[in-house]
Amino acid sequence: MQTIDNFNFKGKKAIIRVDFNVPLGAQYEVTDDTRIRGALPTIRKVLGDGGSAILMSHLGRPKSGPEEKFSLRHVIPVLSKHLDKEVLFAEDCIGEETRAMVANLKPGEVLLLENLRFHSAEDKIKTDDEKAATREFAKKLSTYADVYVNDAFGTAHRAHASTAVIADFFDTGSKMFGYLISKEIDALDRVLHHAEKPFTAIMGGAKVSDKIQVIENLLDKVDNLIIGGGMSYTFIKARGGEIGNSLCEEDKLDVATALVKKAEEKGVNLLFPVDQVLADKFENDANTAMAPIDQGKEGHMGLDIGDETITLFSRVIMDSKTILWNGPMGVFEMSSFRKGTVEIAKAIAASTEKGAFSLVGGGDSVAAVNKFGLADKVSYVSTGGGAMLEYIEGKQLPGIKAIKG
Repeated sequence: MQTIDNFNFKGKKAIIRVDFNVPLGAQYEVTDDTRIRGALPTIRKVLGDGGSAILMSHLGRPKSGPEEKFSLRHVIPVLSKHLDKEVLFAEDCIGEETRAMVANLKPGEVLLLENLRFHSAEDKIKTDDEKAATREFAKKLSTYADVYVNDAFGTAHRAHASTAVIADFFDTGSKMFGYLISKEIDALDRVLHHAEKPFTAIMGGAKVSDKIQVIENLLDKVDNLIIGGGMSYTFIKARGGEIGNSLCEEDKLDVATALVKKAEEKGVNLLFPVDQVLADKFENDANTAMAPIDQGKEGHMGLDIGDETITLFSRVIMDSKTILWNGPMGVFEMSSFRKGTVEIAKAIAASTEKGAFSLVGGGDSVAAVNKFGLADKVSYVSTGGGAMLEYIEGKQLPGIKAIKG
């Protein structure tokens, strides 16, 4: 695998696809700089060798053209502070002014391009005309640099101009993965192909439909599969339980039943919540009560796992040697319903301290370990939610294929 470790950037300009799609507050301040910090080792390697770095990324989903709330200029204060140097900013990612800034870029300097998605050619590639425009857009970006580095695992599952198409304009020795994307692949491959047993996967979140292929692929690999969060109620109802007003995908009941059967056939220990925290409304100040998982009440919804479930799940996690976690156990954004997610995160951290390898991925799971100060207590925190899931599903990611071939 071609990585930046094998390359000397002295005197070279490197265009680096980073993932600066970070959350911004009301004043456009960066509220979580995890992804920015993740890109720093690659940027420092380029600068340390005596090269210059041209950074490109998207931010949010702008509808048509520039929007202030999606401008990448908002990440500059944080990026400059981390790099301890001035970061130059191009008001557009292409154009004559940008080309002039690139031409004048000196070794050791960093230039951040404006949001790629301010141009529809970055990610709108359905029709032949759009595909042609995307190719032309990628070609223009490629002319800025001697080397292309992809370090944005969070967008590696997208066949966009800056993540896949641009690689076509660099020869094999001039396109490579950055440190972050290399670490992501190594961590995922360790879990998927070299897992020490027992291997436990914990799947949470709202919908079964988002995780069907993931679960199916994991059933061939794991010893234990823990299902929590809103998605668990589809399974509980499929088994004949009463779920009241809890989240349920009625059209996926048969799928849930089939997945349970597959788990049994493959000898996988499939665990569901045994109790829950019921609420009479979807609000932090709701009236709550504990109840068995299959004894929901009309007008009430389950918004977190209960204490018995926490004990059950934690026991399995503590006995595991490899752990994969994707998706919260409840509505952890509300303080009244975060206990389950917090306790599972603590159990994963404790198991990791005992020697287990733990991989946490997916936006909400990552937000949870960051929020509760546990990110440095697990083995690896993935920056790519959708990309991670597609990799686990066994799909070939365009951003990876473009460089690996």
